[in-house]
Amino acid sequence: MGRRRACVLELLEQDRAYLESLVRDGRTQQRVVRRARILLALSDPETIVQELAEKLEQARHTIWHLCRRYQERGTEAVFDAPRSGRPWTIPPSGAGRPRTIGLL
Repeated sequence: MGRRRACVLELLEQDRAYLESLVRDGRTQQRVVRRARILLALSDPETIVQELAEKLEQARHTIWHLCRRYQERGTEAVFDAPRSGRPWTIPPSGAGRPRTIGLL
């Protein structure tokens, strides 16, 4: 099995600056930072997907999928896509617990 080169992304200078700012910002969610790092690494023609996958502990298909998403959506690819269905909620503390008192 040969080593495939990554799809070399031609990042616009504004996209590169934006992705680098996401990586440097300490308040950005780590999954977004990881995706930004992958895109920045894919802009280097010497990047090999298998090595990048091992370094970042990701599957190869995840990297290829992100590459395709970037080509379709631009820098918005680093953020989660909207999900269908009811939003997830956390009930107030104590809600849903049984209120039975028993003897030992």
